[in-house]
Amino acid sequence: MSKREFIDTGTDKRYVRRDDNGQFKESVDVGKSLSADKRHAAKHEAKPGEGDKGDHKS
Repeated sequence: MSKREFIDTGTDKRYVRRDDNGQFKESVDVGKSLSADKRHAAKHEAKPGEGDKGDHKS
């Protein structure tokens, strides 16, 4: 599994994950991702670039 990559198109900001061929495998809106992180208490620390796989303590 590759790290998440931040993409800013000018009108939209997204976190994307690419497959082995370099094509987009997973995409999530930045605002939804960050707001979901705030709603949950952190139990596990995530590695850099893997924020959707764990939590970050605020």
